Amino acid sequence: MTPNGWIQIALFCAIILALTPLLGGYMTRVFAGERTFLSPVLRPIEGAIFALGGVDPKREQTWLGYTLAMLLFHVAGFLILYAVLRLQDLLPLNPQEMAAVPPDLSLNTAISFLTNTNWQNYGGESTLSYLAQMLGLTHQNFLSAATGIALALALIRGFSRASAQTVGNFWVDVTRCTLYVLLPLCIPYTLFLVWQGIPQTLGPYVDATTLEGAKQTIAVGPVASQVAIKMLGTNGGGFFNANAAHPFENPTALSNIVQMISIFALGAGLTNVFGRMVGDERKGWAILAAMGVIFVAGVAVTYWAEAAGTPGLNALGLTGGNMEGKELRFGIVASALFAVITTAASCGAVNAMHDSFTALGGMIPLINMELGEIIVGGVGAGMYGMLLFVVVAMFVAGLMVGRTPEYAGKKIEAKEVKMAMLAILVLPLMMLGWTAVATVLPGTVAAISNPGPHGFSEILYAFTSATANNGSAFAGLSGNTPFYNVTLAVSMFIGRFMMIVPAMALAGSLAAKKTVPASAGTFPTHGGLFVGLLVGVILIVGGLTFFPALALGPIVEHLAAVTGQTFGG
Repeated sequence: MTPNGWIQIALFCAIILALTPLLGGYMTRVFAGERTFLSPVLRPIEGAIFALGGVDPKREQTWLGYTLAMLLFHVAGFLILYAVLRLQDLLPLNPQEMAAVPPDLSLNTAISFLTNTNWQNYGGESTLSYLAQMLGLTHQNFLSAATGIALALALIRGFSRASAQTVGNFWVDVTRCTLYVLLPLCIPYTLFLVWQGIPQTLGPYVDATTLEGAKQTIAVGPVASQVAIKMLGTNGGGFFNANAAHPFENPTALSNIVQMISIFALGAGLTNVFGRMVGDERKGWAILAAMGVIFVAGVAVTYWAEAAGTPGLNALGLTGGNMEGKELRFGIVASALFAVITTAASCGAVNAMHDSFTALGGMIPLINMELGEIIVGGVGAGMYGMLLFVVVAMFVAGLMVGRTPEYAGKKIEAKEVKMAMLAILVLPLMMLGWTAVATVLPGTVAAISNPGPHGFSEILYAFTSATANNGSAFAGLSGNTPFYNVTLAVSMFIGRFMMIVPAMALAGSLAAKKTVPASAGTFPTHGGLFVGLLVGVILIVGGLTFFPALALGPIVEHLAAVTGQTFGG
């Protein structure tokens, strides 16, 4: 570890802190329907969209109506994307004449991009046409990100409203998010990426002749526009198989830092939106502080583990850190920081191969996802995931002092705690349940490239990433098989929607409650004590749930490496 490395980490954190109130203030005005500097241009377009869709922006929905609208929206999105993938050989904008995507892979990919997971059991440049990349994947990147933000807003309204039966209008929230937030940011972002050297073309792949005289085909396409929304919307699905490690997706150190910032920007801004909407910005900063504590600790462990290198190579005098699977143009610190950011948010983009990280370095991304990616998290998803833990933390605080727990003026009762725990516990059910199945079936075990604990980690990482809607992979697992395509699709679907439904029920329950004025006995929820309690509850719940699985994977792998034990193929 070097001072330069820590400066890079500190600079990233400072930029995120500076952007948080700016984006938070802007998004609060957008979703309140207030006038912004873009309103003269976008308000007529917004009105036209509502008129065409038959949407009354003043008519709000109950939590159930909001949830049903979201589910119907995703059913339609799934059918469109599945059809595009299955029929891509018959559709235009296919200069490389890509074949139709097989049924099981189409199912996996459609659910993947529908749920903001973007798990990819294929190589984008060798499997998908330009139309599939744009109309299918990039289109869903916008809508799945907008959905996550809309759901977070609904839950925030549950805390901010009193004696209300509605939590907003799904169609209005998704439209405004796409129109006023995502598109205006992605257009200049795309132009910046083109300036940095990322292709944006509908022309065919380029044939080049190497110095040795061999022919080489260089894949290009509408890359910059997809990269912009995949980062800003925490989608993570890459145009190329190598994702952000590919020089046409992430060519420079400047593009790398901007991509890392864009992964966190909107998620961090939503904490400020929460504070503004409940009438106390300090509450939003306290939530961001809890996220920050866990994030910085994870970065420190990953950076230390990768900089320390592997015991086997160090014993041979090959010191200087673990550079296996990393791009030389980024180095250890930028690779470690990117890995923690992309798994703290449900992004899944990678600029280094996590399978090549040290045991402890690869464990932190795994833990980030197992905690539900509540450290900023996916746009919207991280916010409502963290608020679920806030409900549990306040319940624990109430038990300790013998008072009815409350937060933002809302009493936390049995119903709210049950809904929060139901949403939280659905994640380990999929992560650990499918891992257990996959580790005992001969055909599925054969798909891993490494024996021993690292092979177990590859399976655990796959189902954790899918259920947490992250999409990154350890890369040592051959996941394009009927078993993994189907089970990972199930994990992605349940990890997204079985968490959303109880969260929305919680939003409806809270919105209907009266606001209780703060009193001398009210637990302060904007200071260090609250931050410590929240972090403690998150780590205790995560530790009790996942420590046995981690002990079988990265922990035992690390201990074996320290003693000089290796596992041959």
